[in-house]
Amino acid sequence: MSANTRRVILDELRVQAPIGMLDHERQAPQPLVIRAEFDTDAARPVDDADIGTVLDYRLLRAALIEEATRAHTDLLETLVDRTLDRILRDFPAVLGVKIRICKPQAFDDCAVCIEQARCR
Repeated sequence: MSANTRRVILDELRVQAPIGMLDHERQAPQPLVIRAEFDTDAARPVDDADIGTVLDYRLLRAALIEEATRAHTDLLETLVDRTLDRILRDFPAVLGVKIRICKPQAFDDCAVCIEQARCR
């Protein structure tokens, strides 16, 4: 992160999502845990009375939930990639984004996570 970058972090966002390529995973949604980091230009002036001068994390959260839940996805890698595309397409103020999506119930003894970052 550069000196003039502000990072917005959404951590431990929990959703029920249609994901997985195994037969039992296709039967019902399963829990995902999402961490997303969004970098923006901190040199832009912030007006405390105008949310339009900052990244609106309500909209970021809604985009993450929509991407995770809108359609069945076989692979976590596909969902992470699609989510990165969506954020950079729909939020021009985002200079860089890192998405981590975990399947906490992938195994009895550990979660499986995929993390990827992308910049403009």
